[in-house]
Amino acid sequence: MRALLVLLGLAVVVVIILMSLGMISIDGGRLPRVAVEGGQAPKVDVGTIDVGTVNKTVQVPVVDVKKAGNTTVTPQ
Repeated sequence: MRALLVLLGLAVVVVIILMSLGMISIDGGRLPRVAVEGGQAPKVDVGTIDVGTVNKTVQVPVVDVKKAGNTTVTPQ
C-alpha cells in the first residue's frame, strides 16, 4: 500500500513539472478558425454505361439425396 502511494505521489510530481515546463496544458485548447469561400466543383467527364440482359440456358448438376440406411443405388 505504501509503495502504491509513493508511485502516485511521484506521478503527481512529474505531472506538475511537465505542466510548469509547458509540455502539458489543461486549458482546454482552441478550435482552429476555418474560412469557407464560394467556388465551383471541378468538371469531370463520366462517360456512359450500357446495361442490358441476355437469355442463356445453363446446365445445372442433378443432386440425389439418400438417407443413411438406404444402400440401394439407382442408375442414371
